[in-house]
Amino acid sequence: MKFGIALGRLNPAFFVEATLAAEALGYESIWLPEHLIFTTKMSNSPHPGESHPPVPPNTPIFDAFAYLAFLAGKTENIRLGTHVYNIGLRHPFVAARAVQTLDIVSAGRVEFGIGASWLEEEWVAAELDFASRGRRVDEALEVCKRLWSESEVSYSGEFFNFEGAVFEPKCVQSGGPPILVGGESAPALRRAARLGDGWIGMGHDFSSGAKQIQRLRELLESENRDPDTFEYCLGGAVDSLADVERWTEIGITRLVISPWPRSREALEGIDRFAQEIMNKT
Repeated sequence: MKFGIALGRLNPAFFVEATLAAEALGYESIWLPEHLIFTTKMSNSPHPGESHPPVPPNTPIFDAFAYLAFLAGKTENIRLGTHVYNIGLRHPFVAARAVQTLDIVSAGRVEFGIGASWLEEEWVAAELDFASRGRRVDEALEVCKRLWSESEVSYSGEFFNFEGAVFEPKCVQSGGPPILVGGESAPALRRAARLGDGWIGMGHDFSSGAKQIQRLRELLESENRDPDTFEYCLGGAVDSLADVERWTEIGITRLVISPWPRSREALEGIDRFAQEIMNKT
């Protein structure tokens, strides 16, 4: 089991200290959420069955790749992930370049978590069509993968059209970093099985997590992909070694956790979890 720290559950004033503590204690990764913009009126939710946004519009937002590059310069080993980057709101040239630059300056420590986005008002503000976002995300991912792996790229699609694009230098991670597709909906799971190296979910209990993993394995098999080489990540509670064992039995390969009740207790919680759980697994 790999353990990552959810920076999005922290006051930003603690991002650096939490990241340094996590690296020192052997955590595998840190994860930064991402949005382009919030609006005063927001609807929808990333959680199925819920209609109210989980965050207020004055929630602090940062350029994920700039901030992760800053953290990369302060660390050596911990992996740096987006949880998740709204790739459809950008041209794939912009997304591919941001990822490539972070991958290079971090010496290949990027985990590229992406999502199709749940906030319609964000798409309206960016003057993009919310209804077609899934198809746009699929094309953007395809373009990024090709830019990271091919010497010259031409593309003709519904949203992006170009000829003879040369994209250098390539990422440190051959072919680009692992792509973890976020989302809980049926389309998101299908996208993960079709285009992703893994899936990164929201907060789950054992029952809901098991259902998503089972569905993903079925979808991967239908795509003629090996479910055992796929990365299964989510947020989930861990209060004991038995919890870790149960998550492992379900098939989870990485838990993104926030072992603290309040930001000012984060460093203590990160240390305690490492001593009581990680050092005994």
